[in-house]
Amino acid sequence: MEERVQKILSQWGIASRRQAEKMIVAGLVRLNGTVVQLGQKANPATDLIEVNGQRLKPSNRPQAIYLLLNKPVGVVSTCRNYRVCNTILEKRRTVLDLLPSTIRQGQGIHPVGRLDMESTGALILTNDGTLTYKLTHPRHHVPKTYRVWVKGHPCESILSAWRQGVDLSGRTTLPAQVRVLKQQPEQTLLEIVLTEGRNRQIRRVADLLGYPVIHLHRTAIGPIQLQRPGEPILLSGHYRYLEEFEIRFLHNRVH
Repeated sequence: MEERVQKILSQWGIASRRQAEKMIVAGLVRLNGTVVQLGQKANPATDLIEVNGQRLKPSNRPQAIYLLLNKPVGVVSTCRNYRVCNTILEKRRTVLDLLPSTIRQGQGIHPVGRLDMESTGALILTNDGTLTYKLTHPRHHVPKTYRVWVKGHPCESILSAWRQGVDLSGRTTLPAQVRVLKQQPEQTLLEIVLTEGRNRQIRRVADLLGYPVIHLHRTAIGPIQLQRPGEPILLSGHYRYLEEFEIRFLHNRVH
């Protein structure tokens, strides 16, 4: 059966759909010896598909892998471990560096969405590129729960404004759940549940409202929690395989 080449690459765990599109645009993918054009279709059972000179073989298609990682601070949520900083190539520690080589290499594992370098907590990793593409599409609102320390003590009117939505770069954020968990002399711990994931959203809204984030930690993605009932918390830098009901939840959200 013919499918778009970028979809085949994502289904086979080569890359997420967006990453596959970038690879095609960069000319790294060939179909029957010819550089693939974005949107071109192929049948992996009968066509020769090559990525970076390596042939896709049905026997090499990896099993689907679904992991939950507790991301530590200072680790980037990307597969690339280099960036250019002031014309200097700078190496960074990525979430893939926290996995054993048997999972990290040759399986097409990548993060679903992102947590910025300073933030910690729940991050899903998978080689299911189709699921990644759908979960990160704006129309799918998967609730994510955070514990956030902010400077100062936001009053009820500030919390109410946050819950209703704040204008962020000309577009109002979706309603959010925001409640106070704890207060200390100079800071407040909030629990925040979002159903959208705009870039550094919580930090930007907190800054706009005058209560900057001190630390941001994601505790759950839907029912997928770092600490399951009756079990110890997943330690920072550690990962676990998702349970069947957690995988079903993710697939059900995008159908």
